[in-house]
Amino acid sequence: MSDALSRLLKSRDWILADGATGTTLFNMGLQSGDAPEFWNVDAPDKIRALYSGPVDAGSDLFLTNTFGGNAARLKLHDGQDRVGELNRAGAEIAREVADRAGRPVVVAGSMGPTGEIMAPMGSLTYEAAVEMFHEQAEGLKAGGADVLWVETISAAEEYQAAAAAADLAGIPWCGTMSFDTAGRTMMGLTSAGMVDMVEALKTTRPLAYGANCGVGASDLLRTVLGFAAQGSERPIIAKGNAGIPKYVDGHIHYDGTPDLMAAYAVLARDAGATIIGGCCGTTPEHLVAMRAALETTAPAPRPTLDQIAARLGGFSSAADGTGADAGAAGAARGRRRRRG
Repeated sequence: MSDALSRLLKSRDWILADGATGTTLFNMGLQSGDAPEFWNVDAPDKIRALYSGPVDAGSDLFLTNTFGGNAARLKLHDGQDRVGELNRAGAEIAREVADRAGRPVVVAGSMGPTGEIMAPMGSLTYEAAVEMFHEQAEGLKAGGADVLWVETISAAEEYQAAAAAADLAGIPWCGTMSFDTAGRTMMGLTSAGMVDMVEALKTTRPLAYGANCGVGASDLLRTVLGFAAQGSERPIIAKGNAGIPKYVDGHIHYDGTPDLMAAYAVLARDAGATIIGGCCGTTPEHLVAMRAALETTAPAPRPTLDQIAARLGGFSSAADGTGADAGAAGAARGRRRRRG
């Protein structure tokens, strides 16, 4: 229990994570198709402001601006030789913001998917994935990240490769997957399947695991209930989107209000989540409402699916990928290529 996140988990019943990264950066002027990781060096004041938003709103943990900071993703921008530099810079700014907060705040080094398909379906080998994640992990560790935060993963093999990389770097980690296709990841893993996979890891297991992004808040909480039903005592992470994206006046807008995300946060806690935050569309305004709700709303029994739907809206599919309804048709959703 010597690392910062473990100490916080031991002392708290719930931890408020951060919100969206991409949404905030686009509002700051990032252009579609640009690599946000370059801003860690080219626009550090904007990244400092990005991190300060959730900290000032009350988050106990926030993610670095390094989601696409692996060699495969940076190669698309001719930045494959800058992995260590960009990840270290992103973590160094985060460390600075966290250390001046006046309270314990965890810096989580974000590591998103490589964007490539794992063998044998694709060309990315397990060994190559471990190497890419390890390179990124070393940069984040050098910059002062407390923990690695593997997120938006869809393939079990890629999750396992990130776990091996964390071991090589000697740093604790957490890991979430994105369940966006009728309760499954894009590669077909269910919530129950993820729990089985996490508990069977031959490497160091994550401090916490869970789900992020996906479709809407209702769907994500259905996945959290699926995790909890497996009986694992490992802390669960819930980072749902702020509603459903809509195209308004040339921009993507998420329709979830602060009140809706406040209700989501409380339901997530009652469903079994310990680390609760937002993903796409979640702003500091949402986070303020979420923290206030968690602090003032007494714990309640685990919510039913009907209660979740009544408060947050219906589900995108009839099935969650598990149980007797596993074969039911659902609304297929493409994998989110970038967090927040």
